[in-house]
Amino acid sequence: MHFTLSKSTIRSFRLDDAASITKHIGTYSVARNMLRIPHPYSLQDAEQWIGIATKQDPQTNFGIAIDDEIVGGIGLDVNPSGVAACEHSAEIRYWIGEAYWGRGIITEALNAMSEWAFGELNLVRLYAKVFARNQASARVLEKAGYIFEGRLLTHYSRDGEFIDGLLYAMVRLPH
Repeated sequence: MHFTLSKSTIRSFRLDDAASITKHIGTYSVARNMLRIPHPYSLQDAEQWIGIATKQDPQTNFGIAIDDEIVGGIGLDVNPSGVAACEHSAEIRYWIGEAYWGRGIITEALNAMSEWAFGELNLVRLYAKVFARNQASARVLEKAGYIFEGRLLTHYSRDGEFIDGLLYAMVRLPH
């Protein structure tokens, strides 16, 4: 997939993206609001992620680039529970480097990725779970048309802290 948006480009990762991924995801302010991202984040972590993301079929995890530098990421975990009854849904996840916060880049990317997921993958439900303390991410979801479904009490544990999750979803039934 390759989308040229007004503020960024969504594209497949390349091995030479590892340094920029490490730079932008490696800050504690970004990593602290993501469950599966280690801190510190190493070049080896980025290279490993690129290997995983580019081998998926279909590919569902992409970089968000500005001037061909990866400054964020967006992707889908299709059927994350592995249950056949959930094959119509996917969890959508995203991140962006701190230097690019507040510019509408993620909202635009989330809109594009959501449309692609509904149209190309024939999904019916997309959902996202964010840390309750990450109100900026919750606002991104709301601006993109996702609906708040509920609060997940002490759903996460990060750095010794229990954190509530906020669940958002978008549903598009087939015609």
